[in-house]
Amino acid sequence: MTRIGVITFPGTLDDVDALRAVRLAGAEPVSLWHKDADLHGVDAVVVPGGFSYGDYLRCGAIARFAPVMDEVIEATGKGMPVLGICNGFQILAEAHLLPGALIRNDHQKFICREQGLRVESTTTAWTNLFEAGDEITIPMKNGEGNFIASPEELDRLEGEGLVVFRYTGSNPNGSARDIAGVRNERGNVVGLMPHPEHAVEPGFGPDSAAGPRTGVDGLKIFQSAISALVGA
Repeated sequence: MTRIGVITFPGTLDDVDALRAVRLAGAEPVSLWHKDADLHGVDAVVVPGGFSYGDYLRCGAIARFAPVMDEVIEATGKGMPVLGICNGFQILAEAHLLPGALIRNDHQKFICREQGLRVESTTTAWTNLFEAGDEITIPMKNGEGNFIASPEELDRLEGEGLVVFRYTGSNPNGSARDIAGVRNERGNVVGLMPHPEHAVEPGFGPDSAAGPRTGVDGLKIFQSAISALVGA
């Protein structure tokens, strides 16, 4: 069975939810600790949301130097699928595993709501079960989810197809070009601000933009990783 690890840092909030999402997707969830010096043989890693190390300095800046992140950085270079969710996205950006940076929301307020997304890239380990242009609904909750990059970098991301998710409807946090998630060049590392682990079970997630799979739009993100690993 595919084994997917979920890292817990001091201040992480959504690790248990991510572990549950992994299990519901059909993989074996494995808890990883921020001080771990190895990844315990997992096939993929989720860096979940929360407030790692209290978000001191800036979001993800301290977690980036946790011992487990040395292992994650090495593993991504070998092609391991890694997903960063919200604070996890911030950590991966701080570790330079993903382009751009996340800063304070342009309205200077924490936001928590159901958010529409459009899938822009399906050639990643975490989106291969989607069709380009699919619209999904995922919960989001962040205070520093404003994605920024230089105009030149934004043009590169667009030109090379590295934008994975884009906000639909109103932009919730001021992110440049409505970008909600990006990938690395290889496609094994993806980060997004909304929380797919909160949309994995009917009756407990938001209504789906697609309709029939109400509340489970996030599940396909985790299933995509399993599909990528099984087919590798």
